[in-house]
Amino acid sequence: MEGRCHAVIGLLYPCIDRHLGEPHEFKREWSSVMRCVAVFVGINHASAKVDFDNNIQLSLTLAALSIGLWWTFDRSRTGFGLGVGIAFLATLVTQLLVYNGVYQYTSPDFLYVRSWLPCIFFAGGITMGNIGRQLAMYECKVIAEKSHQE
Repeated sequence: MEGRCHAVIGLLYPCIDRHLGEPHEFKREWSSVMRCVAVFVGINHASAKVDFDNNIQLSLTLAALSIGLWWTFDRSRTGFGLGVGIAFLATLVTQLLVYNGVYQYTSPDFLYVRSWLPCIFFAGGITMGNIGRQLAMYECKVIAEKSHQE
């Protein structure tokens, strides 16, 4: 289920870009996508392993890092909007799962979940969007090359 959600998010970004007529051209190469993945893994790791004095400090740090990830690898209004939307929906679904006893956090501090969770979802959405955009760009190049050869 989780893998399908990631695939849908990855496909959503280039589709919305096309629908809005705003092609995303910023840092469009695989090395940039891989750096984005590495930064996302670092943000995710920091949420679990770095000790902070309190959850507010952790949440604010992760929010700044997540917005920094967006600024460094995306910078589009579409990307920011989808990232916020994904963070909101994913946090809501997680809260519903915890509320219904499907999942449990050891020390929730924000409506059944951890306060930093939306930051991780935002950064993950941006990362999946970058992968989806790069794959869509690659597919467009392949189709263009095939039609040119014919």
